[in-house]
Amino acid sequence: MRISLVAGAPNGKACNDCAIRDFGVCAALDKTDLRELEHLSRHVRFASCETVFAQEEMTTSVYNLLEGVLRLYKLLPDGRRQIVGFVLPGDFLGMPISVRHSFSADAIGAVTVCRLSRTAFARYTENKPHLLRRINELAVRELSQARDHMVLLGRRSAAEKVATFLIGWRDRLVQLNGPSTTVALPMNRQDIADFLGLTIETVSRTFTKLERDHVIGVLPGSVYLLDPARAEAMAAA
Repeated sequence: MRISLVAGAPNGKACNDCAIRDFGVCAALDKTDLRELEHLSRHVRFASCETVFAQEEMTTSVYNLLEGVLRLYKLLPDGRRQIVGFVLPGDFLGMPISVRHSFSADAIGAVTVCRLSRTAFARYTENKPHLLRRINELAVRELSQARDHMVLLGRRSAAEKVATFLIGWRDRLVQLNGPSTTVALPMNRQDIADFLGLTIETVSRTFTKLERDHVIGVLPGSVYLLDPARAEAMAAA
């Protein structure tokens, strides 16, 4: 099954027919649970660059991304932006234990989310240990990704950082759409720079160098992995 990164209008399908059901928090739910969840959820579309929620806002909703890509970022006291992650279909945002959002989320291109009231979702999870286990699994995965990101921001070269980003992003897309040597990059170079703690000039030079060294081929909105083994070796360095 191929999951679209480009959002269309909500199709109104029931939760049982949701294309990302098996990838997200809903994987823990049976048909009866899903019918109950349908009454609590609403599909909401956001335009490109529109904010889904903002840093320090009260957490009034939780979200499952259905289509498109979100960027998560924190604004530093001096106004700089640090991107802390990119969200793909099936990812769950706004854990009900959080009183305020610790980061902002906005759309890279049009997105569609499944939005639920935080309070209603918290009630819904009561007496559903299978769902709570799934939420815990997602929280552990998120913590692992945060730790990996801390290492990535540490003492690694620009080429190693870019290679690590490309391989990590490829692996996440593979989980949704299966193997491919073409890696879609809906985010722009500034987004990648803000994620890797680099300048946009350094990211652009690094892409050019990797292309010149025949590690990647740069395409509009994507890259082609000419030498995946070499890119993986750089990412593992």
